[in-house]
Amino acid sequence: MTRAPPQGQARPRRGATMRRIRRCAVLAVVSVLLATLTAAGPASPGDEGDAQLRQYAVDTWASFVAMTDPASGLPADSLSPDGSTSVQTSTTNIGAYLWSAVVARRLRIISERELETRVARTLTTLEHMERHTPSGQFYNWYDQRSGAKLTVWPPTGEPLTPILSSVDNGWLAAGLRVVKGYVRPLAARADALYRSMDFGFYYQPDVNRILFNYAPSEGTGPCCYDTVVSESRIASYIGIANGQLPQKEYFGTWRTFPAGCDYSFQEQRPVGVTRTYLGVPVFEGAYTYAGRGIVPSWGGSAFEALMPSLFVPEEKWGRQSWAQNLPNTVAAQEHHGLVEAGYGYWGFSPSDDPAGGYQAYGVDGAGMQPDGYPSNDDHTLVDGGYAGCPGRPALPAPAPSAYTHGVVTPHASFLGLRFDRAGVLDNLAKLRRDFPVYSRWGFADSVDVQTGTVAAGWLSLDQGIVMAAIGNELGNDVLRRAFGGPDMTSRVKPVLAMEQFGIPRR
Repeated sequence: MTRAPPQGQARPRRGATMRRIRRCAVLAVVSVLLATLTAAGPASPGDEGDAQLRQYAVDTWASFVAMTDPASGLPADSLSPDGSTSVQTSTTNIGAYLWSAVVARRLRIISERELETRVARTLTTLEHMERHTPSGQFYNWYDQRSGAKLTVWPPTGEPLTPILSSVDNGWLAAGLRVVKGYVRPLAARADALYRSMDFGFYYQPDVNRILFNYAPSEGTGPCCYDTVVSESRIASYIGIANGQLPQKEYFGTWRTFPAGCDYSFQEQRPVGVTRTYLGVPVFEGAYTYAGRGIVPSWGGSAFEALMPSLFVPEEKWGRQSWAQNLPNTVAAQEHHGLVEAGYGYWGFSPSDDPAGGYQAYGVDGAGMQPDGYPSNDDHTLVDGGYAGCPGRPALPAPAPSAYTHGVVTPHASFLGLRFDRAGVLDNLAKLRRDFPVYSRWGFADSVDVQTGTVAAGWLSLDQGIVMAAIGNELGNDVLRRAFGGPDMTSRVKPVLAMEQFGIPRR
């Protein structure tokens, strides 16, 4: 996900402070809550909360209707409270709109005819948009009104170097796969676009990884996505399924950095052993956070760890890896918001900042980056030290009172729906009760839980995350089913099945 003209790695942003529940009560509730986390499948129809989730989907879909150009069929990057939209859109946004339209149909929010009309319009524009001829990859930013490639950044007028982003093209390809699998009258057109995109273009065999992005005008691109718990694995899954990337590419990224003192810059000293898969040695490192083992993402954000699982059944295919790591990631998000920071709410991921701009939020202790992502605008961080190595003594853990101006992102909570439905519904209800965070277009992108200030707008990617999570929950895994296929099960599933993360058994 790229939110602004990239300068390198694309990693993937009220009232009085809400501390009405006594800390001891919060601890008791959370201990029970986390103990019940499971990788359960979609809830059966009629379960309590289904009607509320569907209403969330209805309102979130309304934001897509408002931000999509009626002529081009392209969604804007953002929607403002007055109904105006940004000029720019990205490949990720387009993919999110496509899969959200499928969800809207699956939940009977729109008719089959409307789905086909909307998707056909978008495909027509995509078929005529300029892209990189050798690879078939789309550029990252386009004018949503016309589909023209952007060379000037609309918000500022500054020159923009067009790039090809591996992860953003991955999300567009995901949307096209979903259309192929669900919208039968348009399947051939969606598949033609999908098949024309070569993800092997990004592969760097000397390091067995894929580029962040590539600038055709400069003939260069920064290397490389290097962590497995990253949104970039959607591009890896698609490339492997297509036969454009070798299966071993999946094992070319870090689980954590090695445990030696040369790597003492990382958040904490990992534990683990080295295993070999497809000839690639992998250090199966893991961290400990709140008493649970976790293979960390770079920044500790929800979307890095959880978003690919909206399309790939990672916890089913990776019984010794993702089946533990995904629910433990949700538990980490909950523990940080409810206990460590004491906000009373949880869900941390890159989003619009209530104070303006865009920020990367996460759970610092559950990420590899030593100085963030923080969960608050005042950048409160933890440092548990690096045992056995000089220069990294453990520092005292900040008190909850130190976490001022915490920023909670509702879409991050939706990402936990598969793994803790009750906890997600409760969290969202509390956010609605305590802050002006909900409107005719669904949840605002974020809220400062100290001041009550909400971000002034909606981002199409984050709205697409909400739609995807609800669609899978209420629609019998509609996106996973539409995205899947023999290529995924024959090439990707065996790769996930063979790995054992270094998470200690509980």
